[in-house]
Amino acid sequence: MMKSAHRLRYLTSLAMIFMPSLAMAGSATSAFRVTATLDPTCTVQTTPATFGHYNPLTTHAATPLDITSSVTITCSKGMATTIGLDRGLHADYAQGTTRAMKHVLRDEYLSYDLYQDAVHATLWGTSGVHLVVPPVAPDTKPRTYLIFGRVPAGQDVSIGHYHDTIVAIVNF
Repeated sequence: MMKSAHRLRYLTSLAMIFMPSLAMAGSATSAFRVTATLDPTCTVQTTPATFGHYNPLTTHAATPLDITSSVTITCSKGMATTIGLDRGLHADYAQGTTRAMKHVLRDEYLSYDLYQDAVHATLWGTSGVHLVVPPVAPDTKPRTYLIFGRVPAGQDVSIGHYHDTIVAIVNF
C-alpha cells in the first residue's frame, strides 16, 4: 500500500516537471457592468356595474338605485398613477347626471352616475378632482378601488334593458 502512495507522488511530480508552469503564464482581468431597466407598467381590471332592476313607480320612486363595482390596478413598484372613468357612450343624453344608459331597442336613456365615495359626493371622471389618485405603488400587488354607482329615483323611462360602456383609464 505504501508503494502505491509513493508511486502516485512520483508520477505527480514527474507530470509537473514536464507541464508548462501556469503560475508564470500571467493573467488579465476585465470588469463589466450588468444593467436592466424596469419599464413602468400597469394593468387594469374592472368588475361590471350591474344595477339590476329599476322600478320608478315603487321601489325607486323616491329612492335611488345604488350599486358597488370596482377597478383593480397592478403597477410596477414605485409607480405614481391616476385612475379615470370616461363618461361612457351616451353621456350627451344624460338628464341631471353625467352618464346615461341606452335602451337596447329605442332611443331612450336611463341616467346614472359613478362616484368615488359611498356618500355619492365626488363624481369619478377623467380630470382634476374627478380622478382617483392612489398612493405610489408600494409593491406589485393588485390594489382595488370601489366605484359607487347611482341611478337617480323617479326617472320616466320605458321598460326594457339599458346599457352603457365605460372605459377605465390608468395614467402613469
